[in-house]
Amino acid sequence: MTDARQPRLAPGPTRSSSIIALALCAMALGPLVATASENQPGGKPGTLVLFDGKSLEGWKKVDFIGTGEVKVEDGTIVMEAGRSMTGITATRKDLPTTNYELSYEAMRLSGHDFFAAATFPVGASFITLVNGGWGGGVTGLSSLDGIDASENETMQSVTYKDKTWHRFRVRVTDRVIRCWIDERLIVAVNYQGRKVGTRVEVRRNQPLGFATWETAGALRAIKVRPLTPDEVAAANKLEE
Repeated sequence: MTDARQPRLAPGPTRSSSIIALALCAMALGPLVATASENQPGGKPGTLVLFDGKSLEGWKKVDFIGTGEVKVEDGTIVMEAGRSMTGITATRKDLPTTNYELSYEAMRLSGHDFFAAATFPVGASFITLVNGGWGGGVTGLSSLDGIDASENETMQSVTYKDKTWHRFRVRVTDRVIRCWIDERLIVAVNYQGRKVGTRVEVRRNQPLGFATWETAGALRAIKVRPLTPDEVAAANKLEE
C-alpha cells in the first residue's frame, strides 16, 4: 500500500526571527547604501555628467571662422579668444529637451564679452543664455520673438570678474525657462505662444553647446538632469 503522506519539511525560521535578521541586515547595509547614493556621479538620480575633467569626450570643437584653440587644462575646458567666436558642441544623443536642469561653472579668463554663452534645447527649438555680452555685462536669453537678450525682457546687467568661477543653472519646462547665476534668479519667463530661437552665429552650438566672443573662457562641472514633478510644478509658478 502506497504511503500518501507528504515528506516532512525541516522546520524553518519563525516570523519573529526573520524580522530580526532583516533588521540586522538593514543596519549593516544602511551606511553603505547612503554612501553609494551620495557618491553617485552628479549627486542626483538621472544626472548626466557631460565633462569628465580629463578629455573632450562627448564634445566637438565648433568650426567657427577665426576660432581660437579649445583644450582641456587643469580639469577645465579652456576656450581661447578667437576672431570672433570659439566654442564646443555636445555630440551625445541622449540629452533631454524639456523638464530638465542644466548646470555648469564658467569663468572669464580675459576679454570683454561673453565667455560661456550656453545654447540649449527648449522642446523642439533652442535658445542661448548669453553671459556678459555686448561689452561685458548684458546677460539674458537670445532670442524671444526674434529679439536679442540686449533688448528683450530677460536682459540683466551682471558684473563678472576675471578669473572668478560663476555657477549657472538653467531649468526648462514645457512652459517656463528659469536661469540662476550664483544661486540668484535672473530669468523667469513663460515662453508659451512665443517664437524661441537662437542667433544665426550660434546655430552650430545646437543642440547643446558653449561659445565665447573675442574672449577666453573656461568651463567645468557640466551636468544635466531630469526635473522631479515637484520641481516642474515649482518652476511653472510665475508671479503675476
